[in-house]
Amino acid sequence: MSQKSRPPPNFQSIKSLPGDLRLMGSPTSDQFGKFGDAKLGHSDMTSSSIPENSDSGDVVVDNGVGSMDQVNEDSPYGTNVVSVEERPSSGDEDSDSVAPPVPSVSASRSEHRWGDTNSYAAKKKLQSWFQLPSGRWELAKTLSISGTESVIALPDEKVLKVQTESLVPANPDILDGVDDLMQLSYLNEPSVLYNLQYRYNQNMIYTKAGPVLVAINPFKKVPLYGNEYIEAYKRKKNDNPHVYAITDTAIREMIRDEVNQSIIISGESGAGKTETAKIAMQYLAALGGGSGIEYEILKTNPILEAFGNAKTLRNDNSSRFGKLIEIYFSETGKISGARIQTFLLEKSRVVQCTDGERSYHIFYQLCAGAPLTLREKLNLKSASEYKYLSQSNCYSITGVNDAEQFQIVMEALDVVHISKEDQQSVFAMLTAVLWLGNISFNVIDNENHVEVLADESLFTVADLIGCDVEELKLALSTRKMKVGNDNIIQKLNISQATDTRDALAKSIYACLFEWLAEQINKSLAVGKRRTGRSISILDIYGFESFDRNSFEQFCINYANERLQQHFNRHLFKLEQEEYIQDGIDWTKVEFEDNQDCLGLFEKKPLGLLSLLDEESTFPNGTDLTFANKLKQHLKSNSCFRGERDKAFAVRHYAGEVSYDTSGFLEKNRDLLHMDSIQLLSSCSCHLPQKFASNMLAQSEKPVVGPLYKSGGADSQKLSVATKFKSQLFQLMQRLESTTPHFIRCIKPNNLQSPGLYEQELVLQQLRCCGVLEVVRISRSGFPTRMSHQKFSRRYGFLLSENVASQDPLSVSVAILHQFDILPEMFQVGYTKLFFRTGQIGVLEDTRNRTLHGVLRVQSCFRGHQARRYLKELRSGIDTLQSFVRGEKARREYEVLIQKHRAAVIIQRKIKTRLAEKTMKRVYGASIVIQSGILIIAPETV
Repeated sequence: MSQKSRPPPNFQSIKSLPGDLRLMGSPTSDQFGKFGDAKLGHSDMTSSSIPENSDSGDVVVDNGVGSMDQVNEDSPYGTNVVSVEERPSSGDEDSDSVAPPVPSVSASRSEHRWGDTNSYAAKKKLQSWFQLPSGRWELAKTLSISGTESVIALPDEKVLKVQTESLVPANPDILDGVDDLMQLSYLNEPSVLYNLQYRYNQNMIYTKAGPVLVAINPFKKVPLYGNEYIEAYKRKKNDNPHVYAITDTAIREMIRDEVNQSIIISGESGAGKTETAKIAMQYLAALGGGSGIEYEILKTNPILEAFGNAKTLRNDNSSRFGKLIEIYFSETGKISGARIQTFLLEKSRVVQCTDGERSYHIFYQLCAGAPLTLREKLNLKSASEYKYLSQSNCYSITGVNDAEQFQIVMEALDVVHISKEDQQSVFAMLTAVLWLGNISFNVIDNENHVEVLADESLFTVADLIGCDVEELKLALSTRKMKVGNDNIIQKLNISQATDTRDALAKSIYACLFEWLAEQINKSLAVGKRRTGRSISILDIYGFESFDRNSFEQFCINYANERLQQHFNRHLFKLEQEEYIQDGIDWTKVEFEDNQDCLGLFEKKPLGLLSLLDEESTFPNGTDLTFANKLKQHLKSNSCFRGERDKAFAVRHYAGEVSYDTSGFLEKNRDLLHMDSIQLLSSCSCHLPQKFASNMLAQSEKPVVGPLYKSGGADSQKLSVATKFKSQLFQLMQRLESTTPHFIRCIKPNNLQSPGLYEQELVLQQLRCCGVLEVVRISRSGFPTRMSHQKFSRRYGFLLSENVASQDPLSVSVAILHQFDILPEMFQVGYTKLFFRTGQIGVLEDTRNRTLHGVLRVQSCFRGHQARRYLKELRSGIDTLQSFVRGEKARREYEVLIQKHRAAVIIQRKIKTRLAEKTMKRVYGASIVIQSGILIIAPETV
């Protein structure tokens, strides 16, 4: 954040708390100043002296023995306050809290009690915020009030006599740490700042500011996430401010209103936007999961972070590109697909990094985590051996293991269905970019012409991209030009050759990033059934202001101006315009509009972007001529200020930023010469061929912009600024068609240190995003609105009388009266009803309970019908079964009788047969016996 804008007041003191509360995680005295134990009122107060050269206008008062005329009966601190004339000076003190002597304001008791015109609340307020001359806020205790002046005690036990109007009311202790700033009785900067810090110190990093969620980066892991929390917010068991709550609201409104939603995450670089976007995606995946596509969506994060994020001086994981993730839902509320759109990758970081920063994470992850077989195949070295990576003297990030991150990236590439062959090609392109930086040149003549040094770097690059070594040497050291009908070859000097080499490296990486995004979208689109319902999550680079700001910061801050305008439009402009158009009684809330700054960028033909494109078309245009042209045409603009040489400054919504135009034209042209494109198209590897075909396709589009400044380029395309502006307008159009939900990420310190809360930095960010104005509008406004028709249709069935024949407005009014909605809680507009915060929730709860009761009655009736039908069915089944069983028994009995008769007959036949056999045997035996007897004794016969 730029420090050149108006200095915000520093706020380093805090309310004194009871001892038991101070032990329970309240802000420490080291952060805000000691005064929890200050005993105000008697002889233990130390005296203060008054320097003669102080000009603060305040009076230092000692707590010594004084006149009874100064007693304020409304003060609980006794009678020992004296005017400055009655006490001796004891030396110089801190000028922040000491003021020169002024006439005493002591008065009689009756004059004080009956002549004081201050409000009752001001007289009774015991704590107030007081701003010292240094800009620092202190929480003071009011000892007495007399006329227009008050006697206050500061945390350091100094007593001052100040103008009452200079005191800013402080909230009672019971409001310490409220989760919604709308609940504060006194809404002012020091109170908001204190409340945020109070919560931050207790790991409550989320706070509501009306419809906006304020998220302060803790720079550490906090126990606020996971399945338990997701389930709690899903079931409405937890209503504390959270990214989950914002995302849950978006899902419910998408289903209820059938309108696409957007979650817009903004803030400075390092404020935690990327992590916040990931948290929102996790909640969406948990609620809308089931098809498996949600796992793929989550796995896009490590890929895009590896290829699009880098370490900067202010952020270890800074997004160097913007992304919009559209997540589509089916009719059943399940995730059915997604699409990712990327914006303006910072290509210059591939070839140039300032000291202490890193290039893109993937280079270091590849060098640290590639397996041995891959390293040998790619001839991959350590990061310190590549010039593109070694120039910044920074190879690692504290607490981050690049080798482990590389394994995570490889797993993610598998999940999004990028084949192993394509992965090998991706790693080959990355290694080729690194080796390109190691290619060096030899000067061969007095004109500084060069030839490529044939070393390991040259042969490795040629092998990795699959091109001929000689063709690569010619592409880097010469340029083919067409003059009339003749083709000539121009040798390049050392500067031109280096630029050509770097341009090739940047183009390969940028094309690789676009190709990856395209492959991811193909994977996420599998099985997608468009229903018109989607939730978009915008995670775009935050506002940036460094010691030296170049073309990248210029584009990034322009994008943030556009997003701020979108924020203003929805939370300030449209909100208040709708009140006025619908005839609502409304007092307009003023806010900081950034339309003038946007006009400075976008105005034609004398805007920053138009002048940049115009200068880029001139072959002889330079960064200096561009800067001079800006100063000539824009010096009267209140948001523009010319500076020395090539510099100029812009007054952004977040502060003034100074830009150095060095490299502006070259980066805006962003041309890759046709020789390099032809080199890529001749490669045997399919990725360079794909990159070349895409660049050739772009060069065939209508040309708004620039020729190469040397006059030799025959590949033309849209300038970077024009292309980015077009992308930004398309993004804004897409966001305008959605219902926005805003998350403002705040960076508490520039050191990325957990627990450190820099009041000036936080207050400046709060001012930039208009938090106080948002809360004021939300508190005095009507955030919920609904047309008469929709309101009567949605809640009309709740009326006790039939009003079907009445118009929607009459039905709506009848509903409001029946449910005793207080008149101050709503207003009836020409076309809509407007409600204060929380009022529609009462009706919605009643509606849900009624519908739940209706469903219960219907379910009971349907259950009764089902039971009756079941009973009748069972009776019929029993009758049918008895008949079937009887018929079956009769048939079985008949068969049994037949079998019995057959058995009797068979038995009779068998018995007869056996009897006949027995008789024959007996008869035969009898004959034999008789014949034997006759033979033996015939005489006796």
